[in-house]
Amino acid sequence: MSADLPGEVQEYDLFIDGEFRQSNGDDRIEVDFPYDGSIWASVPNGTATDVDDAVQAARHAFDHDDWRNTQPSGRRTVLNQIADVIDEYSTELAELETLQNGKLLREMEPQMNVMGDWFRYYGRLCEDVGEGRTIPVENKDGQMFNYVRKEPYGVVGAITPWNSPLLLTTWKLAPALAAGNTFVHKPSEETPVSALRFAELVNEHTDLPDGVYNVVPGEGQTGAALAEHDGLDKVAFTGSTAVGREVAKTAGENLTKVSLELGGKSPNVLFEDADLDNAVNGVMKGIFAATGQTCMAGSRVLVHEDIHDEFVDRLTERAGEIKLGDPRDPETEMGPVAFRGQWEKVKEYVDKGLEEGAQLGFGGEMPDSTPGECFIQPTVLVDVDNGMTVAQEEIFGPVASVIPFSTEEEAIELANDVDYGLAAAIWTQNMGRANRFVESVRAGTVWVNEYRVVAPNSPFGGYKDSGLGRECGREGLEEYYQTKSVWYDHAGEVGDPFSLDVE
Repeated sequence: MSADLPGEVQEYDLFIDGEFRQSNGDDRIEVDFPYDGSIWASVPNGTATDVDDAVQAARHAFDHDDWRNTQPSGRRTVLNQIADVIDEYSTELAELETLQNGKLLREMEPQMNVMGDWFRYYGRLCEDVGEGRTIPVENKDGQMFNYVRKEPYGVVGAITPWNSPLLLTTWKLAPALAAGNTFVHKPSEETPVSALRFAELVNEHTDLPDGVYNVVPGEGQTGAALAEHDGLDKVAFTGSTAVGREVAKTAGENLTKVSLELGGKSPNVLFEDADLDNAVNGVMKGIFAATGQTCMAGSRVLVHEDIHDEFVDRLTERAGEIKLGDPRDPETEMGPVAFRGQWEKVKEYVDKGLEEGAQLGFGGEMPDSTPGECFIQPTVLVDVDNGMTVAQEEIFGPVASVIPFSTEEEAIELANDVDYGLAAAIWTQNMGRANRFVESVRAGTVWVNEYRVVAPNSPFGGYKDSGLGRECGREGLEEYYQTKSVWYDHAGEVGDPFSLDVE
């Protein structure tokens, strides 16, 4: 078992302009290990002045230290250096992630092992930012030459969540740097340490100029100060839809460009011809892995009536076999919920579902023998109607709502009958049906006979209340540059705008 807690509380400071510095305020945030509640670190609760200092450092790095004009090959070199740092320190970073949010170490280690792939991918795309195109305009009988060029926005403010802290930061930071932007990062108050350590490692082991990547931890007021700062050119946010609306509203006052990766209530749809062994594994992967704390969680399990009972029997049996425990233990299969407030939210949703008529197939309670107060059993709710609260609102915990259906048309209707549209999956051997589902479901990512798979070069994002814009892929890079149109006159003569050639 690794990831031992430090012997004493580790104190961190802000990371601004290439160095750790003290906050302008005295308030600090304690970071605990969700498994048993042990406090092992503390960070500053950043103030508006701290945010302003970070934005000013990022602005100087953009305007005066010439990061934006670094040649694409130079930016590619730096991104590859960051990837190498991640590879070298992946074990340490994985342990910090686990100590912050209680996710399984055996999940975080592979996540850190592939995180560098995002930086290498966007390193390869750095040249794309420098590539424009010429446009054969017909103005002045073709004597005008027009081309477009791509330019970075400037200073990006990013607010990231607690469930996959570094990976979801990477989805923003890698393309932002590739495009030539500078960056101010406000990590979740629940998981700030890995971001601070990551910034320190990048500063020590790469050629990234000071001020290009800054980290200001803090609670909600820190994020608000960042979102409303008029020195930002773009805001990138991942989190709940409710907070995302506030971020967009605040940034909109300054007409700041915004991208939002928000919540989900994703359908995992099983037809009667599904390979049931694979489908059960896929449902488990979609809702119980990561303790259900993922925006793409397959929280609505739509099951054809012909296989409904058998599926529920299999799922509840498997749920009862899941081993809960210390997330550092390689034998543990599901860890705690990240913090007490989230545990209470999950429990309230389960109770609400039962009040509205759902039945408890399994779970719904705190296990008998747990070291802390953040464990909840993997939960299966049956007899769920799609109009129930548990089928409409994001729970962000290990709660599967099983909903029966009878026809393909009904399945598609149910799949789309929520405000969200982040992800979806279909389990069937009928590829015609699969294609019809893919074309009909209102979701940004659709898996066929799989679930919860992502890659650096495949775009990710949502429809409807699940967000604005895309992360990953070339689409993710496009979120971090803007396009300029340039016109040259080849005719050598500008006509008098007040002269009318009338014969």
